[in-house]
Amino acid sequence: MTTTTTTAENRISIYNRTCQYLGHMKTRSQWERGVREYAIELMENLAELDNDDFASASIVQRALLNGASDWQQYSEGGCSLCYDGDIAHRLCTPSEIRRLHYREGGFRNPNREENWLDIQTRALHQAAHLIQETITNLIRQNDEN
Repeated sequence: MTTTTTTAENRISIYNRTCQYLGHMKTRSQWERGVREYAIELMENLAELDNDDFASASIVQRALLNGASDWQQYSEGGCSLCYDGDIAHRLCTPSEIRRLHYREGGFRNPNREENWLDIQTRALHQAAHLIQETITNLIRQNDEN
């Protein structure tokens, strides 16, 4: 019978292997590279989890949010990037940055429906999903061994 309970050694292994996977993950677009970078930053929130916490998606999600109720609050609360230009440079290609950049140094909203913090919220949500999926796969691999 297999169990999803992780030992201290597995926790360290899962945390380190998740960080390693994210660091070496192949990406094909600037958006994917930006989401990966957010995921790597979010992993810092998981460094202090207890041994069995990685098996619980809700505990991991709560730790990732770092006290915020959702990714919108996390983004607007300053837990990640705050400036439009920083968000744009992380998630957009150079041609998109040129198109959205004002001569005065600011950035236009990326589209009619969203501002830059909304875009960051979407990317953070995808980054958290990537982390959860990676942890789930690693726990499944540990249980099979």
